[in-house]
Amino acid sequence: MNDFSFYRIEKKGEGEPVLFLHGFTGTGDTWKEIASSIPCHAVMPDLAGHGRTLSATFNLEAEAKAMKQIMDDAEILSFHVVGYSMGGRLALALAILYPTSVRSLVLESASPGLDTEAERELRRQSDEKLAQKIEQDGIEAFVDLWENIPMFETQKSLSAPIRESMRRERLSQSKSGLASSLRGMGTGAQKSYWNRLHDLTMPVLLLTGTLDQKFTNIARRMKTSIPNCKWIEFDGAGHAVHVEQREKFGTIVKTFLFDIKGRQF
Repeated sequence: MNDFSFYRIEKKGEGEPVLFLHGFTGTGDTWKEIASSIPCHAVMPDLAGHGRTLSATFNLEAEAKAMKQIMDDAEILSFHVVGYSMGGRLALALAILYPTSVRSLVLESASPGLDTEAERELRRQSDEKLAQKIEQDGIEAFVDLWENIPMFETQKSLSAPIRESMRRERLSQSKSGLASSLRGMGTGAQKSYWNRLHDLTMPVLLLTGTLDQKFTNIARRMKTSIPNCKWIEFDGAGHAVHVEQREKFGTIVKTFLFDIKGRQF
């Protein structure tokens, strides 16, 4: 048995096991309110390089293996997975690598990766520049920059308490952790899973916001390749649907996870 004691993991509730995987700059706490609205046994880890989980060397597939081992060690041999953005890419890797363990898959604003090596190389260069900027300028300067990228423009209309909570979570990160995450688990470092989507046999739910055009286009393309797939768009939402329309998001995920008929699309 491997030692994964360096992972900080929050567990909550009883019932169907659901592994919740957060996005870049998030923590397991991202999911607490959503998990509270779903009658399940929620497992919410801080992923490598985030929150109170610090690991120097990792990549997407190694992180997927770690998640599988953590669940095995808890004697949870099959489970549902909900992943957002970076956590969605990880959730997809987990489902592809361990298909008999993943009962169903919810992918929020997630991508199977970039198509070509040339695209991945350009993204690796971009991720490396950002990693160096984090290391040189510090977390607060990075968070100021990150909060103002176009992808998060819709979050500026959220209430002050929600925005403050998100900022605190981002500021709680470490320079070395986020830089390592970009280098090891960034989109440029990830192999493309586009040609593996047809291998997914479990029910898959894709969730995107209509104002996030990039991931709307990605989801439209993904849906054509995944055999048992449903795609729901959230009108007026951007990239972080689970934050921008939390109640509706929770209701849809709960229905998907526990309505057996609803899982056969």
